[in-house]
Amino acid sequence: MKTISIKELHDQTGHWLRRVSVVGEIIVTERGTPVARMVPPSRPATGNPFANRKLLRGIAKLLQRPIGGPDSAEIIAAMRDGR
Repeated sequence: MKTISIKELHDQTGHWLRRVSVVGEIIVTERGTPVARMVPPSRPATGNPFANRKLLRGIAKLLQRPIGGPDSAEIIAAMRDGR
């Protein structure tokens, strides 16, 4: 486990993000107090994480309804004309 300061992380963010996969866990400190932990991913990211999501009740129905409607200019014109 490696420990670095916030300033080190700020100065060389890319370097430390690449080092996580080599070193493993990196603890970020502020004035000696741990404030964050960087860890390598448990498994490589593959595909779309939302592809197999389970939708909340009612959301699927909302997603199936048609999008669109009258143009806002038409609605405003109708309101002005008293229609």
